[in-house]
Amino acid sequence: MSRIGRMPIAIPAGVEVKLDGNTVSVKGPKGELTRTVHQNMKVEVNGAEVTVTRPNDDKENRSLHGLTRTLIANMIKGVTDGFSKELEVNGVGYRASVEGNKLVLNVGYSHPVEMPLPDGIKAEVNDKKITISGIDNQKVGQFAAEVREQRPPEPYKGKGIKYMDEHIRRKEGKAGKGA
Repeated sequence: MSRIGRMPIAIPAGVEVKLDGNTVSVKGPKGELTRTVHQNMKVEVNGAEVTVTRPNDDKENRSLHGLTRTLIANMIKGVTDGFSKELEVNGVGYRASVEGNKLVLNVGYSHPVEMPLPDGIKAEVNDKKITISGIDNQKVGQFAAEVREQRPPEPYKGKGIKYMDEHIRRKEGKAGKGA
């Protein structure tokens, strides 16, 4: 049986979980999230816990079991604490700023790159650090990946946009003239 899937999810105080068929709605202090789960997965709310069960041990159901439980746990964590990703801008003249509902990146192109912020996503810029936050884990991660994609870090000088906890494997430059 799935080790992750069989663990119950604790519902913190101030969070409300509603079930409507295959649709799970979670409402908390930071907002509300709704997700439709696969019809094979059975979600139950027992007091202050949510449990996910599967009908049998078919391969598809086994893989969906842990996924469904994790998605619901992320919804509960999102409406209570929220999610955030931190990116770092490295490079001479590289900078980022937030203008209205857009993230503007100056990362070595002939023009600034303007990225509109998706609904429910906030961005903050402090010096060379970009913090992307929101209640939906998938949206936060996707937008952070799109920002990083504008100028991925290169291995020679380390210029570009990288995650704060990411380690860039550095390469040595040209060897120069022979010995």
